[in-house]
Amino acid sequence: MLLELRIENFAIIQSLELRFQGGLIAFTGETGAGKSIILDAVEALMGGRPDTTFVRSGAERASVEALFSIPEQTRAEVLAILEREDLLDDPNEILISREIRLEGRNTARVNGRSVSVGLLRELGEYLVDIHGQSEHLSLLNVRQHLRLLDRYAAADSLLEAYRAPYRQLQALRRQLKDLRAGERDAHQRAEFLTFQIQEIESARLKPGEEEELRQERSRLANAEKLAALAQQSVAALDEGTPEMPSISDLLGQVVESLASLSRIDSSQAELHERAASLEEITADIAIELRDYLEQIEFNPRRLEQVEVRLDLINGLKRKYGGSEEAVLAFAERARADLEQITHAGERIAELEAEEAALLPRLAEHARALSEARREAAKTLARGIERELNDLSMVGARFQVDFQTLPDEKGLPLPGKGSLAYDENGVDRVEFLIAPNQGEGFKPLVKIASGGETSRLMLALKNVLASADHVPTLVFDEIDQGIGGRVGTVVGEKLWRLGRSHQVLCITHLPQLAAFGDQHYHVRKQVSSGRTHTQVEALHGESRQEELALMLGGSSDANRQAAREALQYVSRRTREITA
Repeated sequence: MLLELRIENFAIIQSLELRFQGGLIAFTGETGAGKSIILDAVEALMGGRPDTTFVRSGAERASVEALFSIPEQTRAEVLAILEREDLLDDPNEILISREIRLEGRNTARVNGRSVSVGLLRELGEYLVDIHGQSEHLSLLNVRQHLRLLDRYAAADSLLEAYRAPYRQLQALRRQLKDLRAGERDAHQRAEFLTFQIQEIESARLKPGEEEELRQERSRLANAEKLAALAQQSVAALDEGTPEMPSISDLLGQVVESLASLSRIDSSQAELHERAASLEEITADIAIELRDYLEQIEFNPRRLEQVEVRLDLINGLKRKYGGSEEAVLAFAERARADLEQITHAGERIAELEAEEAALLPRLAEHARALSEARREAAKTLARGIERELNDLSMVGARFQVDFQTLPDEKGLPLPGKGSLAYDENGVDRVEFLIAPNQGEGFKPLVKIASGGETSRLMLALKNVLASADHVPTLVFDEIDQGIGGRVGTVVGEKLWRLGRSHQVLCITHLPQLAAFGDQHYHVRKQVSSGRTHTQVEALHGESRQEELALMLGGSSDANRQAAREALQYVSRRTREITA
């Protein structure tokens, strides 16, 4: 719901900050004081189209900012939007602002980040409904009617029972589409896959083979140099010359000298052992080098074979993957695809049989869902007509219009033929109203605006209170054309609605305003030659005085009538909640 609202330089509002609670919030004051301007500011936040005339004279820009708590019923949807746009800061609250500049450019922000006006409208659908001279009405959105009817009918289980086979059917048909599309060029595709599989299989690849070949190629290409280096090392270690004894001979002399030394000084025995160990290591190295020399191969033909094999492996990698493992994995997938193509006809026949069996099952769920909706629609219509009668719209009628579309490829429903369907079933639903006797039913969007619209929306909201999850409702001009007695009825209905929603209402009727859980008085004030709007929260005596003024003036009789109105509301609301 709406927690805080801050407005600056918006029309005749210089600076205003309001904090709201739940329940019914009444705004009263003389015509032109700025009550509707507050609602214009809220509508701008919800993606309305404010023009530069909203910028206060002498200012360069107007700004509106509101803090909302995220409604529990639609928390998942709101958080999904915020996460999608990388705007989520607090999972419990959302800050929305709008700035209108004199030169025509305006800026929208959510949680401090710039967003499009379209995103404001998308979020606004989950936060606020404004009823009055506004276009921001969720109930005028025909796409919402079926959702509201399903919630009113408590049809969640029926809807999910329908959607489970519907999703299964859609997945099945996607498979069929892919198989049928593949079947058209199956022969050519099969030949190509067979060629690819044979090319890979004939290579007889082994993981790690390429690295081994690269090492072998290096040895073969550098055989002469490797032999020279190895021979040079052997000569230094073990062969020597009269002029230059070998390392082995020199180490032998060292070992003998240290053996004699250690016999005289036993503290150097370890040193003798280390020298002897070094002599053994040197001898081993010489032996291994001679073995290595025998293995060095001067084989140009083998070098050519290795080069050819490496070229083959690189060619396969370029075609099918970056490694031997990737090439082999490609071959495995190709074999699976070839298997699927080979048996595509059989699989298509299986899926077509599953489809034929699934359609009657889906049709039965669609029929049950449609029947539940039609029964709920009758109850809904009776409830709304009673509400409208209470609200001085005697004779007004309400109807839920159901439409279906024939479709040869649709769902076969007994007695109705094959009907088009989607994830919501076969029904196309729209709310219709006949506000006056003798007139035909018309779509809600075609009805007159102003107080009649607001009263109709109040009736709808009251009946659909448990189904409608928009937390904050705004009613403007709802008391247009009604008197005090009906004003009391409207006030009670708004108060009842305030138990499940936050309701903001502009009113000129004291009987209605008396039901407010919060009461704000809006007035114009002139200061330093400038007019600006002030808003005061009313309590106790100040509220009683405001109601007396609304009843006709600050007299003892009107003050007594105001006290009686507040006493009646207190008594009536206790009875309702008892």
